[in-house]
Amino acid sequence: MNTLRIMAMLGILALASCVSQKKYMALQEKVEVCESTLGDSRNKVAVLENNLANEKNRVKSLEQQMEYFKSTNTDLLARLSDLSVVSKSGAESIKQSLEALNEQNRYIKDLTTSMQRKDSINLVLVMNLKRSLDDFNDDDINIEVKKGVVYVSISDKMLFRSGSYQISDRAEEVIGKIAKIVNDHNELDILVEGHTDNVPIANECMMDNWDLSVKRATSIVRLMQNKFGVQPSRMTAGGRSEYLPKTTNETVEGRAKNRRTEIVILPKLDQFFELLEPPTASIQENG
Repeated sequence: MNTLRIMAMLGILALASCVSQKKYMALQEKVEVCESTLGDSRNKVAVLENNLANEKNRVKSLEQQMEYFKSTNTDLLARLSDLSVVSKSGAESIKQSLEALNEQNRYIKDLTTSMQRKDSINLVLVMNLKRSLDDFNDDDINIEVKKGVVYVSISDKMLFRSGSYQISDRAEEVIGKIAKIVNDHNELDILVEGHTDNVPIANECMMDNWDLSVKRATSIVRLMQNKFGVQPSRMTAGGRSEYLPKTTNETVEGRAKNRRTEIVILPKLDQFFELLEPPTASIQENG
């Protein structure tokens, strides 16, 4: 800039002697305009250079962001791929769990249906037994549903003479009515249990209360089979001796209640255990 100015001034001085004052002034004005224009141009160049530097920085920042996003997307795709594998495995596991739950629900539904059917049969049995045995004293015969099965408890004095297992004529009438009802339900089994009080017994026929309770049970079973046609495969005879009393043995009344024979009407044991057995094989396969 200084060199240009000096040359311009020298030119002006050289011409000063040759031109008029007016021309000199006009020429000087043009020089100042050129200097101003040159300064503006340099300022614009500086601004453009600064803008260019800023744009370069922006481009570099954008390139860095692009690299970051590329890296992030690659990692995300890898994770999505892993998630896809996990989801397939998880879906299969959920499917197996649902199948197992459905199997268990079917089992519970079937079990509930069977239990409801059994309860209905028990209700019918109780009603029929009470109607059939209505002529007998309630103190001698008690009919109830206990532990999900029907119990017919018959007092000792109605069935046997004291200390004996010989059945009385009156007992045959009672057993006959019970046998008629159980014969209408071939899907049920019969358990006959003999019970005694705690008074010891010992004679030439029986060693103790175990013997007495068992012989009384077998007498009832034999009568139901031979006279009333109950299938022997449906029946079980057992003796409980004095060890399952209903009440105290300290009184005469208590001992009388404990001397009894119970006829228990229950589902066939094999069907009962099949009913209780869950479908473990299919559950284990699904688990």
